[in-house]
Parts: sequence; C-alpha cells; structure tokens
Amino acid sequence: MATLWQLFSTFTKIGAFTIGGGYAMLPLIEREVVTTRKWVGTEDFLDMIVMAQTAPGILAVNISILVGNKLRGKKGAFVSALGSTLPSFVVILIFAFFLAKYQELPALQKMFRAVRPAVVALIAVPVFNLSKAAKLTWKTIWIPILSAFLIWYFGVSPIWIIFVAGVAGILVRLYRDYKSSKDVKK
Repeated sequence: MATLWQLFSTFTKIGAFTIGGGYAMLPLIEREVVTTRKWVGTEDFLDMIVMAQTAPGILAVNISILVGNKLRGKKGAFVSALGSTLPSFVVILIFAFFLAKYQELPALQKMFRAVRPAVVALIAVPVFNLSKAAKLTWKTIWIPILSAFLIWYFGVSPIWIIFVAGVAGILVRLYRDYKSSKDVKK
C-alpha cells in the first residue's frame, strides 16, 4: 500500500521530468505505477486511461487522481493530483518570467524546435503499449485507425467517437448473445 508521501513524490517526479503533456507522461506513469511499484495491474491501468480520457481535464492529472483514489481514497487522489501538477505550475511561472524577456533568442528557438521530435516519440510509446494492452488484432486495428482519421481529417468530436463505439459494442454484444442463445436451442 502506498503512503500519501509516496504518491505525492512519485507523481511530482513524473510531472517534473516529462515534457509534452499527458500522453508523453503515460510511459512514465505506467513504469512507476504498474511495473516498478506494482500499485495497479496492466488491465486496471488501461481502464484508468480510458476513464481519464473520458473525463474533462488533463489526462495525466486524471490518471494520477484515479491511481491515488484507488490506493488511498480522497486524500490519495488529492496528493497525487497536487504532485502531478505542482512541477508544471512552477515551470510555467519560471518560463513566463524568462520567456517574455528572451523569446527572440535564436538559441532558445532552436532548443524548442529540437525538443518537438522527442515529444512525438514520447507520445508514440504509450500508443504502442496501449494497443498491446487493449489486445488489438488485425480484425480490430481498423477501429482506432478509423477513429483517428475521423477526428483528424473530418474534425469529428472524440465524444461522438466514444459514444458510437459504446453503442456499437453494446449492439455487437447483444447480437453475439442472441446468436449463441439460438445455437444452444438447436
């Protein structure tokens, strides 16, 4: 069982050493929470990601709240959220102060351009890990690809994608139950 201090320090460390936001934080959160500390299992972590994506707010903060709540209740949720947001808050304050003064420096502009590809890689890693954890097959890989295309190209809201996927999942389940009940009667 994690202590409140362990939750706070773990999520503070994750928040302090991640560039790129929520999706870039996923591999670090997964490594700390699932692999290293074994606070939650892989399936539970995948479920938490799904719940965190459907809730409003920042993905990494939502996951930290869910992990903290699972381990220590409301206090755990609070200290985990505080830990994951505090480093970003401090860094933003520092950046706001210095960036206003030095944003035109070529070296600073080059540094930000150099960081972009690394952020893309940090986001790509959890996508591959999630696809393995979600047990995607060649029969189901079209679903996330189509969803991403609809969001990217047509601007379809992710809320509609989630809603349609949920309804489709219910309908497929009902059809399979109906079909298996007819097979049993034969």
